[in-house]
Amino acid sequence: MDVFFLGTGAGMPAKLRNVTSIALKLLEERGSVWLFDAGEATQHQILHTTLKPRRIEKIFVTHLHGDHIYGLPGLLSSRSFQGGESEVTVYGPKGIADYLHTSLTISQTYLKYPLTVIEIEEGIIFEDDQFTVETRLLDHGIPSYGYRIVEKDLPGTLLAEKLKEAGVQPGPIFRKIKNGETVTLEDGRVLDPSEFVGPAQKGRVVTILGDTRFHENSILLAKDADLLIHEATFSKGEDSLAFNYFHSTTEQAAKVAKEAGCKQLCLTHISSRYDRNASKELVEEARSVFPNTDIAEDFKEIHIPLK
Repeated sequence: MDVFFLGTGAGMPAKLRNVTSIALKLLEERGSVWLFDAGEATQHQILHTTLKPRRIEKIFVTHLHGDHIYGLPGLLSSRSFQGGESEVTVYGPKGIADYLHTSLTISQTYLKYPLTVIEIEEGIIFEDDQFTVETRLLDHGIPSYGYRIVEKDLPGTLLAEKLKEAGVQPGPIFRKIKNGETVTLEDGRVLDPSEFVGPAQKGRVVTILGDTRFHENSILLAKDADLLIHEATFSKGEDSLAFNYFHSTTEQAAKVAKEAGCKQLCLTHISSRYDRNASKELVEEARSVFPNTDIAEDFKEIHIPLK
């Protein structure tokens, strides 16, 4: 599981940072990529990476401001031209369906793959045998959602050497034990799978928030997260400016991470007023509250290991 930043700026494209888009790479887990927001030129950013649009399975939109959605119709269109055939599901606030329908219809864009658009409300919006995705409303003037992605616990590792010591060779019995089945051997011995499989591995949690003021729902979504991605449009001390524009400061983002008990915080949605040197100061501001803080840059990748 890896998080890859395609765009990390705020408001409009800048030389150092494109507007918001984040890829959650689940290539080992399910052979796919989940995208969070698609600001203008997201597909151009993808051209500079190894990401394949045909791998995009789901797109989660935090809110309908242009710097988070203007790249979405073009990306969906290009995915079709590039041979994407598998279904894509787009999740987002009320209005996302009209936006995409109008954009694709007026441009007479024909998609060669099924497109499903789901307008979300708070709660669990997706669940299968691997993941759940929960969303809650934040505070941004227009409906803006945060997403909590929870990987379900993984089966423990098969203790192959212990099975061999019991006289069992690799094959169908290994598979049955791994699947949790009790096995009776030819000599009458009964193998309890719990004795030959290690403890379950705790699933990982990633929280990706939309634009927001400091808000209690941010803390709820980020509870014990392995990684929290939080906007930090403004620096420490600019609380009034952040409040007036419905955004957060570095210090507020760090406070969310601390109160939620997160393992790691990454700041993003950085205003173009801050150059590379100023970005270093932003990180230090957050680290004074929450030490394990980093700052996103376009094309930065964060690996999230199993626990």
